[in-house]
Amino acid sequence: MYPGSDTPAVDHLDLEIGDGEFLVLVGPSGCGKSTTLRMLAGLEPVNAGHVYIGDRDVTFVPPKDRDIAMVFQSYALYPHMTVAENIGFHLKVKKMGKKQRSARVREAARILDLEALLDRKPANLSGGQRQRVAMGRAIVREPQVFLMDEPLSNLDAKLRVQTRTQIAALQRELGVTTVYVTHDQIEAMTMGDRVAVMLGGVLQQCATPRDLFTDPLNAFVAGFIGSPAMNLLTATADEQGATYGSLTVPLSAGQRSALTSAAVTIGVRPNDLDIGTEGGLDATVEFVEELGSEAFLYCVTQPRGHEVVARTDGLSSLRAGDRVSLVPKPDGVHLFDAATGARLVA
Repeated sequence: MYPGSDTPAVDHLDLEIGDGEFLVLVGPSGCGKSTTLRMLAGLEPVNAGHVYIGDRDVTFVPPKDRDIAMVFQSYALYPHMTVAENIGFHLKVKKMGKKQRSARVREAARILDLEALLDRKPANLSGGQRQRVAMGRAIVREPQVFLMDEPLSNLDAKLRVQTRTQIAALQRELGVTTVYVTHDQIEAMTMGDRVAVMLGGVLQQCATPRDLFTDPLNAFVAGFIGSPAMNLLTATADEQGATYGSLTVPLSAGQRSALTSAAVTIGVRPNDLDIGTEGGLDATVEFVEELGSEAFLYCVTQPRGHEVVARTDGLSSLRAGDRVSLVPKPDGVHLFDAATGARLVA
């Protein structure tokens, strides 16, 4: 708990990370993901509980003795040193022999395609090259765990996509357990073996990217994971089911008994909405986003005026002002208790 705050920055986090696993911590700003990483690194104190690396309790072990290597978003390279000197600096501090140190540096440079840049200074490198140098400095230490705190946030969009692919491939080649923090859910879904979603210092769900997308445990995870986000509509439970405007979704007996009030949230992803003329949710197209292979229709529901996004394959013939009926695919509907956010299991 930070000074001046009444709530813990991270609250009762219980998480086991497998040997060689790539785990991503994701969530909005202030959710506790970077604090979690810093506690693993020993840079923040742990008020309760324990931190284990392998079978060793490192809760009160200094950062330098935890056998971890951390990669920051700021690169933190020494400007007066060459790439080779930056990569090998920790090994020099550890008084490793020059020959062995040089071999480690060159192997890291080979893996990261930095061999032609070993004599350059950081000022003469691009952002992507600097990030690879920071990765090289972590690799040569041959740690038990890599900790990465938003390492791609300073790169432009194109380079970020390219570099995240390289990091994921590199981690699989090295087989080193990695904990990676990001606020970008696309980054999380494309890189992680598992993704841990956090909110307000509390772990919401930890699962494979596929399971997070198809089986979210609550409305927050459902709305946070996926781009564009899942459509979430607050409906009312009645005799027919969960009703929102012209749309009614059946409720099973188990779902009805799990409700804490009459308010139900209907969740449908854009790709699970079929475009028709009747039988679904009445809406008006406001904007069409053409992407060539697909199109996204940004619609407003009638008469309640809630924005809903629907996806279609290829180029769309629809235009702003067109009236449509958005029909959810039966297996693409998710229901949540609007009061608690918990998923209602059929």
